[in-house]
Amino acid sequence: MHIDERVRAHLAATTRFTELELLDVTDSTNRVVAERAVAGAREGLVVVADLQTAGRGRLDRSWEAEPGAALLVSVLLRPDDLPSSRWHLLTAAAGLAACRACAEVAGFAPELKWPNDLLVGERKLAGILAEVTGGAVVVGMGCNVHAAPPGAAWVDEAGGKRVRRVDLLVAWLTALDGHLGRWEPLAAAYRQACSTVGRRVVVERGHDRLVGLAEGIDDEGRLVVRVDVGPPVAVAAGDVIHLRPAQGTQ
Repeated sequence: MHIDERVRAHLAATTRFTELELLDVTDSTNRVVAERAVAGAREGLVVVADLQTAGRGRLDRSWEAEPGAALLVSVLLRPDDLPSSRWHLLTAAAGLAACRACAEVAGFAPELKWPNDLLVGERKLAGILAEVTGGAVVVGMGCNVHAAPPGAAWVDEAGGKRVRRVDLLVAWLTALDGHLGRWEPLAAAYRQACSTVGRRVVVERGHDRLVGLAEGIDDEGRLVVRVDVGPPVAVAAGDVIHLRPAQGTQ
């Protein structure tokens, strides 16, 4: 990926993302940014790679992409105005920004699935991973752009045209910057946009399995599920499966 100086200057003048580092290959952009954070890097660092050899999603799952086929990016944030109990809003901001970037650049709007996935239909388009490093938060995103693993979605296919990864990156960073610091509107926007809310779901939490209606998202970012038997349960983490109306739960 190439980012010319005019684009860098525009981002530096209009957003907090003033330092962009481009890598051909790395094990993980999140790891690179975390190391920079420990070394004292300022908020606004962006690291982008054409290939990750050890990209990770939630629960240490791997994120696979062919060289140059995906947008693989991590940013460094230092949300001093946001209590750590609400740092889940950074993931929400990244997800909403990705939806807006896809709409602006490719002409389609993916769905947001709690807690950190973007879907096209039932197929995964992108995943977001936020990690805490000292007083900083590293937010990484892997988004399939020109191709995808079997069963997954990609931007070019969903939008019906080939897009430039740099255009998607700039749109994402611009939208992300606009959400940061506007925490209450952001929380409301995420609750409204999240396609998991209002759906019947299965939530798998290790050996525990919940089945019920996803009623909402609380102030701590937990998914509130009205289970079929018992009181509502607030889920902080787990694998969520959206159930179709005619789909069973056995």
